[in-house]
Amino acid sequence: GRALLILLLSATVSLLGGLIFGYELGIISGALLQLQIDFHLSCFKQEVLVSALLIGALLASLVGGILIDHHGRRRAILVSSLVLLVGSLILTLARSFIGLVIGRMTVGFAISVSSMACCIYVSEMVAAHQRGLLVSLYEAGITVGILLSYALNYIFADVDEGWRYMFGLAIAPTAMQFLSILFLPVNPVKLSSWDSDCQKGLIQLQNTEDRETAKQEPYKEKHYSFLDLFRTRDNMRRRTLVGLGLVLFQQFTGQPNVLGYASKIFHSVGFQSNSSAILASVGLGVIKVVATLIAMAFADKAGRRVLLMAGCVVMAISVATIGLTSCIAPLAMARDCKAAADPNASHSLTQHPLMPVSSQPAVSPILPALGAGKSQAGPGFAATRSLTKAFASTQSREVVPDSSLTQKRVLIGQAKEETVGSTGPPFGGAPWAEHTVLNWITLLSMMAFVSAFSIGFGPMTWLVLSEIYPAGIRGRAFAFCNSFNWAANLLISLSFLDLIDAIGFSGMFLLYGLMGVMAAIFIYLFVPETKGQSLEEIDQQFSRKR
Repeated sequence: GRALLILLLSATVSLLGGLIFGYELGIISGALLQLQIDFHLSCFKQEVLVSALLIGALLASLVGGILIDHHGRRRAILVSSLVLLVGSLILTLARSFIGLVIGRMTVGFAISVSSMACCIYVSEMVAAHQRGLLVSLYEAGITVGILLSYALNYIFADVDEGWRYMFGLAIAPTAMQFLSILFLPVNPVKLSSWDSDCQKGLIQLQNTEDRETAKQEPYKEKHYSFLDLFRTRDNMRRRTLVGLGLVLFQQFTGQPNVLGYASKIFHSVGFQSNSSAILASVGLGVIKVVATLIAMAFADKAGRRVLLMAGCVVMAISVATIGLTSCIAPLAMARDCKAAADPNASHSLTQHPLMPVSSQPAVSPILPALGAGKSQAGPGFAATRSLTKAFASTQSREVVPDSSLTQKRVLIGQAKEETVGSTGPPFGGAPWAEHTVLNWITLLSMMAFVSAFSIGFGPMTWLVLSEIYPAGIRGRAFAFCNSFNWAANLLISLSFLDLIDAIGFSGMFLLYGLMGVMAAIFIYLFVPETKGQSLEEIDQQFSRKR
């Protein structure tokens, strides 16, 4: 009974951690609609507010690993929950732009630490044959959190100072996560004997054969310094190569930028009215949730390598298809930011924004994401991006920012805009409107891309990262790779416009296809299969293999 309770609480912590991450990524798109009116925000200030979360998350990925390794995973989650509560209160009660920025940075710091600690904690708490399912639950939480944020954006769009409710509601899941973690034991990794843990019934760490092996070959936790990540000791350099390869390919396959074009593709296949963009973004969100659930179901059966390689191949094919079809039926770009410094400005932006559709998370979430990062980023993190440079560039050329945060601030305002009276399809006279078949092929490719990412790179990157490092340095190693995830996310976003100028829209998508193929080859050559193995067995397998 106790083991089952711990299993359920571990699942709750994982799911709630992801849900909070996804919610904080997605909620800003709707909140900005009202904030730009209430605080007279220029484009630059909107960007600063959106990127404040990213800055906080980057700081967390630099120092969070030390907190996780030296003070324990459980304590790191407790601290991050408290910091998140403080950040949410600052945002809810904010009276100035500076208050909002500090609040978003605090929230970014908290969700980044929480994302790393949750994945590591859960991977260490549960049995080998359940690890894939329960760690992937974090990524599922991110996608659900993003969908939830869309719904609340819509509900509070017409409420006076509705953004306070949007930010404040994050307190509820944070408090639930804090209470759940209080009932969980400290990490088994920190206890001396694996076998005694099994007998105490804390958690089913190994089956009988594994237990016998563990008795003969006791697992001793070693102590590592940060520089050991780059040394040959216990094959740490190869582990770092695997970790960095996964987080960088997660971003370089173009997931953040591809999703930035989602609304163009929906418009091109006939979703012409403005409110249909909301349905389109929710539709893609639902596809992400379903695909992540499939990944959860198969993570412990098919294995990590299979899902990663299959995801890469499908992503490469689908993104190359979008590149080829866009040669014949080019997609137009639209500006996404319009300053609302004029108090009389309409409540919704007048441009046709893209929809926020990515998670991880980024990355993991982001970030994928942030996210969303998360992605994802923390896990799944496909993240916050296109900083000032992107907006400065809009003076001379049109821009499509691409993150789940910056993408389309205007999702919700569109519905109101339409009720006031839409002036017809925004892209009605576009030259590519006649290529119906090609447009539908592009749309299906987009859906395949989103599904493939949510089955492969979305959840599996963070699952593998939580498994391949020894317990003594797992937190710092995870944080080190996570910081590269955020940095790559930012690089992809800032180079986006220059890349389109240099090789064109279709060239950019074909380049992402090539990166997908390279990612599949990298995974085949370097990433080991870890399903069904205890964390000690994975560590010993890495240490022996040269």
